[in-house]
Amino acid sequence: MGSDTAEQVTVLVIDDEKPTLTMFRLFLSAYGYNVLCAENGTRGLELVRTHAPRIVFTDLKMPEMDGIEVLKRIKQQAPQTEVIVITGHGDMDLAMQALNLDASDFINKPIDRTALDAALDRARTRLADPGARCCKLTFEQRGRVSLVHIEGTLSGSHEGRLTRLMDKGLQAGSCGLLLSFAPHSALDGAGIGALVRLIAKSGSGRPPVAAAGLSVNFSLLLKMVGLTRFMTLYATEQEALEALARGG
Repeated sequence: MGSDTAEQVTVLVIDDEKPTLTMFRLFLSAYGYNVLCAENGTRGLELVRTHAPRIVFTDLKMPEMDGIEVLKRIKQQAPQTEVIVITGHGDMDLAMQALNLDASDFINKPIDRTALDAALDRARTRLADPGARCCKLTFEQRGRVSLVHIEGTLSGSHEGRLTRLMDKGLQAGSCGLLLSFAPHSALDGAGIGALVRLIAKSGSGRPPVAAAGLSVNFSLLLKMVGLTRFMTLYATEQEALEALARGG
């Protein structure tokens, strides 16, 4: 993160389950972070005020004050703080609500190290480069595959331009359309809703649609909202290009 190292970054974890706090302390301390823990939202907000952590993990379902309220108050107190929400597998609606409130990412319980690494990488990227919160959309024709490059955070406000670029790709006589996400790119809840509408509208009779480059966290979210019924997810752009070029 620029000239910062993990040792210089304070991370706060807010969760009412002590085993979860212990696990996060072990993982994050091993990475070199200075780790603070709080067992409820009220104590967590006190630590935000007194220690100004740059990254906060908060559980969404807690008694007295839930994670959505904690997220709102952190963004009021310290809007540049990166907040990562901790969810259960049935909490996708809450996760999208949190993303709409400028959470940088979410991770599911039980915590997976790959998902944790991806969330930390995105948070550190956003801290180092405020421009990573914005979104840049560009079009490219690569042989017979049309690409829409997505860099930054895709939100509902980008639906119009994304629609135009996707229509251009689908009408270009291509053998497939690829949504290629740059490293550390993301979607908020409104962006996911826009993508659902556009992909579903593309229909099964059109050239196949694929996406590549999303982290394991956002790939899981797209699966949970049913987008994989209409598009295929690939880990890398090259893998997706090769699959589309040979007909899926």
